[in-house]
Amino acid sequence: MAGITGIGSGMDIDSIVTALVNAEKAPKEAQLARLEKSATEKFSAIGQFKSAIGDFQTALKDLNSATLFEKRTASSSNATLATATATKSAVSGSYQLTVESLATASKVATKAVADDYVAGGNGSLTIKLGADDAGVSVNVAAGDSLTKIRDSINAALGSKGISANIVRNPADGASRLVLSGKETGDGQDIYIESSTAALDDFKIGSIDYSDPANPVGSMASLDTASSSSSGFITQAKDAVFTIDGLSLKSASNTVSDAIPEVTLNLLSAEPGKKFSVTVDQDRTGVKSNIKKFVDAYNKMMGVSKSLTSVVSVGEGKAPVAGALVGDSSVRSLISTVRNELVRPAEQDGVRILADLGITTQNDGTLKINDTKLDKALSENFESVAGFFTGDTGLMSRLNGKVEGFTQTGGILEQRLSGLQETLTSVDKQRESLTLRIQQIQTRLYKQFNAMDSLVGQLNQTSDRLAQALSNLPGVVKKES
Repeated sequence: MAGITGIGSGMDIDSIVTALVNAEKAPKEAQLARLEKSATEKFSAIGQFKSAIGDFQTALKDLNSATLFEKRTASSSNATLATATATKSAVSGSYQLTVESLATASKVATKAVADDYVAGGNGSLTIKLGADDAGVSVNVAAGDSLTKIRDSINAALGSKGISANIVRNPADGASRLVLSGKETGDGQDIYIESSTAALDDFKIGSIDYSDPANPVGSMASLDTASSSSSGFITQAKDAVFTIDGLSLKSASNTVSDAIPEVTLNLLSAEPGKKFSVTVDQDRTGVKSNIKKFVDAYNKMMGVSKSLTSVVSVGEGKAPVAGALVGDSSVRSLISTVRNELVRPAEQDGVRILADLGITTQNDGTLKINDTKLDKALSENFESVAGFFTGDTGLMSRLNGKVEGFTQTGGILEQRLSGLQETLTSVDKQRESLTLRIQQIQTRLYKQFNAMDSLVGQLNQTSDRLAQALSNLPGVVKKES
């Protein structure tokens, strides 16, 4: 409505209307701003509190796990020689071990051939993994290069875990095929038989078939100084180790059947070097989860304190109040949780948190005495499990107290929903206020413009009367 106004009366109608409109809307705008700020701060605060409770519930769930207390650990005193793992069924105990030698896989080399070698005729190579293996036949055509033969072997033997490569001597260009197996253990040596004399350079080892039901293989070590030598670079062997002085062998360096439910991973050999493997309850895992529970509780307490406290910021300045000062929901939850923490368990051994070295500090947070906790885990492990787990355990009881606040449709969700409705209402009230102010502004401009028009008309009438009166006979005009 603003424009060229006040011509008739000379009044600044725009300024007058603006002042009246601002005076009309200012109180309501201030009220809505305060309401929006309060609702937004509470919405954010309840969200923070709910998140802290959620973390607390996660810690409760993790500690309220029978599986956690069933776990067993297997630790090695020398992790460079071997490591160990155990299932929950493993029996606790300690074992003395040595690793005399590791299980190895077969690596063999053929005789050396010229750099420009080509097969002299058609034939085949039969490659076996062990003397009693039926083997895989690889066809070789006349004129095939060493590279072609290598590629054919890799294509045919890849699924058996055997790979071939070429090692070339830069001094004279002589090359050998080197075959490597993945399978470790006695009897897993790689043998190569040729179907024709033209391929005898690739023969490795020999097999005695005099007893077809029990063929026996033999192989010499490769004489690296002789180009006419073939044989093993590394022979396939079992791992040799001892447990409590008993000499044992394994085809693999991963030994899962020496100690029931315990897997040994042999990493390196040092003959005669003793080390121990200990199987026990997973006290470290349990302690870690107890610490997570304490940390989550302390975090929840810290968040609730920051949201409900009033903090002085200096003389002459207004204190800073948390968004949930005096909030009954927060007080109720914290009070309920604290009461549950000090409720004794109905069992022998560990009955309260203090029995585990967990005590309450002056600020309401929990503190762990590691020495006392370690002692409780060592001497009363089953009692610790009963204290924390099960339907009547502390974790389950605590979760029951907080679940009503965090579950879908729970107390905090209802609070958040109500605050969201308040914020939505503020937006709607602002829209209504804007519409009402526009109507007031329109009405004021209409009234003031009508008044301005009337004043302008009266001024014109006054000017005409004055002019008419000044022209009457006998009227004395003032000198300019």
